[in-house]
Amino acid sequence: MATVMQKIKDIEDEMARTQKNKATTHHLGLLKAKLAKLRRELLAPPSKGGGGAGEGFDVTKSGDARVGLVGFPSVGKSTLLNKLIGTFSKPIGLDWICANFRDT
Repeated sequence: MATVMQKIKDIEDEMARTQKNKATTHHLGLLKAKLAKLRRELLAPPSKGGGGAGEGFDVTKSGDARVGLVGFPSVGKSTLLNKLIGTFSKPIGLDWICANFRDT
């Protein structure tokens, strides 16, 4: 059975060998999760017994993400986005869409 340090080295070697592209992002994410779990285990070995709050992992943030919020007008999409990321996004005025539905 390999030691924690050997497992960390093996995962780092595999990450170095793996090409970074769209097809391998999931695999690299799983490797990062395993690596974070092993590093945390190395710093504080798991305690025996007692259940616990479940198993989680730490992954450093990297790259960009795009999120789209879809919903009816005036339901708070922009407000939610503003509260989550702490910035201000101005909602676009699409009153003409609602006017078309009211007329029909």
